[in-house]
Amino acid sequence: MKNLLILCAVLAATLAATVATTAAAQSSCPPYVKHDPGGDYTSSDDRAGLAVVEQYHFSRNVETLKQGMTGSLGGDISYTLEHFPNHHKALAAMAKLGLRDKRVQPVGARYTVSCYFERAIAFAPHDTTARMVFGNYLLATKQDAAALEQLQEAARRSPEHATLQYNLGLLYVKRKEYAQAREHAARAYALGFPLQGLKNQLKKAGQWQEPPDTAKADKETATAE
Repeated sequence: MKNLLILCAVLAATLAATVATTAAAQSSCPPYVKHDPGGDYTSSDDRAGLAVVEQYHFSRNVETLKQGMTGSLGGDISYTLEHFPNHHKALAAMAKLGLRDKRVQPVGARYTVSCYFERAIAFAPHDTTARMVFGNYLLATKQDAAALEQLQEAARRSPEHATLQYNLGLLYVKRKEYAQAREHAARAYALGFPLQGLKNQLKKAGQWQEPPDTAKADKETATAE
């Protein structure tokens, strides 16, 4: 009986610790609550007041990480994201600030860089640009699996987004998964993506293949000459 009571006490303490840990994690990254002004950065209905927020907290100097407007850079970017959680330029600036200063939570920011992205995506899951920027941040912090998950979901939602296809191709090259890399490269270039870095990386790895239509056109041109 005594041993049973001890076991119950241990289990109760373990459960309490688990609940406390979960609560702490949730409180450290709470969900976005809509502000006035504020809301979905991609919605014209929610953008009223955006100009005011940017005027006082997100100038060009803040975006380029030169100088804060009301205090720290992290504070001004954080304020912007408190009102428009999926503000693309502010998310990118927060990511760059964290990378530049080598901090998961930049000085002045209320939450971690990843938390701002998680709040943005939870609030506006349709926003593929926010997912793409998050994917790039995850790549820069060597979280390749998580980056792939975000980029794949973004591409699933926006298959005609050339930049997404290109970035996925680059990630697959990095993972040496060349069949997938070629597939996304073909999509990106068919959609008109201009940069040749992905193609050059595949060529360097001996894995580039001209898309069928391009190869056929090249052959016909050579025959005509």
